[in-house]
Amino acid sequence: MATEALTAPATTPVGPSRRRRGGGIRGNEKVAGWLFVAPVIVILGLFMLLPILMALWVSLTDWNGQGSPFTSDVPFVGAKNYTRLFVEDGLDRRDFMTSIRNNMYYVGIVVPAQTALALGLALIVNNRMLKGKGFFRSAFYFPSVTSSVAISVVFLFLFANSGAVNRLLALFGIDGPEWFADSRGVLHLLLGVVGVDSPPAALTSGGPLGLTWWDWLSGPSVAMTSIISLVIWTTSGTFMLIFLAALQNVPVALDEASTLDGASRWQRFRYVTLPMIKPATFLVVTLGLIGCWQVFDQVYVMSQGDPAKTTLTPAYLSYRTAFRDFDYGSGAAISFVLFLIIILFTLFQRRLMADRDEPRRGRWWRRRVPEGS
Repeated sequence: MATEALTAPATTPVGPSRRRRGGGIRGNEKVAGWLFVAPVIVILGLFMLLPILMALWVSLTDWNGQGSPFTSDVPFVGAKNYTRLFVEDGLDRRDFMTSIRNNMYYVGIVVPAQTALALGLALIVNNRMLKGKGFFRSAFYFPSVTSSVAISVVFLFLFANSGAVNRLLALFGIDGPEWFADSRGVLHLLLGVVGVDSPPAALTSGGPLGLTWWDWLSGPSVAMTSIISLVIWTTSGTFMLIFLAALQNVPVALDEASTLDGASRWQRFRYVTLPMIKPATFLVVTLGLIGCWQVFDQVYVMSQGDPAKTTLTPAYLSYRTAFRDFDYGSGAAISFVLFLIIILFTLFQRRLMADRDEPRRGRWWRRRVPEGS
């Protein structure tokens, strides 16, 4: 009897309680789920999605900030605010491209430097032989929790003409520059050291998007380097914690096994530690890219785009265009272009850091349906 009961085919219940193949959600569970997430959807819709859509509409108009931008009195200009940034010759395109150039150098230096510094600090505080780990972790993290405005003011005094940085350079016989008044590019200064004081005619005759090749190849200005040093110092502590959490999740057995196999310290770091903390590296680089393209407060406090617009960034240009020049349409257009730039760089960085040994996923319409489904 027991054997017959075990071998008897199971009967499928018939009726409204029968569940769909592959599992499903009952109607009451679905309603309860929507009720739980409804407050978040309403809050995000009112305070994030709706303002974004409103700003998108403003970017298509010539609103000057007076009255409502949704009345018929506000001129609708379509994509004109965007074409002025890329196509039409003029001050708008030159300022925007200058800000893009400045921010590209800023991103190219800050993101690798802060990632490498954060990983180095995490390796130091994760060392088993280090004493006083709590002190060093707090000391390295302290700049990240301090107000960026306050630190920016402190750096203004440090990089002043008679500040601590120039006095330290004077001890080594170096005449420090006027940091926030020097608009010369670092690459131009390096070329001047080797005797290239004037630009070649081929680099000044033309260039893409309203700037000459000589302008694109200037490098970050002396003023921008001071802002770069500030940001690297203040952001590395936060990313250190992310790397530290990833390092503490690396199995000790893997490190010990590689040591028994004769791997050196560098080989263990290269072939064991780095692959294991790759998700944390992706997170750090992604957050670094987003933060660098959105840099605003340091520029606002320390330079406001000067000298000669060499510290001008798209985020600060959007603020200045909208709230100082009262051209809210162009300011909103710059913000949306900046948003697209961040998305493109994030997708590119994600593709660049993807695992090469993983099988490439096919299109959803090409995926084979498992047999028996």
